[in-house]
Amino acid sequence: AFVEMDSLPWLALAAALPVGLLACALLVINNLRDIPTDTLSGKRTLAVILGDPRTRTLYAGCVLAPFAVAVAMAPARPLALLAFAALPLALAPVRMVRHGATGPALIGALGMTGRLQLAFGALLTIGLAIRL
Repeated sequence: AFVEMDSLPWLALAAALPVGLLACALLVINNLRDIPTDTLSGKRTLAVILGDPRTRTLYAGCVLAPFAVAVAMAPARPLALLAFAALPLALAPVRMVRHGATGPALIGALGMTGRLQLAFGALLTIGLAIRL
């Protein structure tokens, strides 16, 4: 269907939110790892400004909020809930970050977050593409 340039369907906006949040999660975890060196060099990243504990909370929110968005889309597109099949991929990196992982452990969590983003995006796309 043709979409006018001056309007954006709510479903398109809703679908963009989890994708963007997971992309932000990748940036947040990378900046979390760099807080000590960024602080020493005078860089003012969001992670430096928020500090370690709040950045860890921000990461968890960016990883878990996409699942809430999928629930919000479910009344219009029930198969959006297929994205929940990716939830197990979210648990390990959130647990690692929330329990204070640093250095190389955060690199592992970064990789896990990338896999989560891929799986969530693919599942959400399939769920939105199939109409019941």
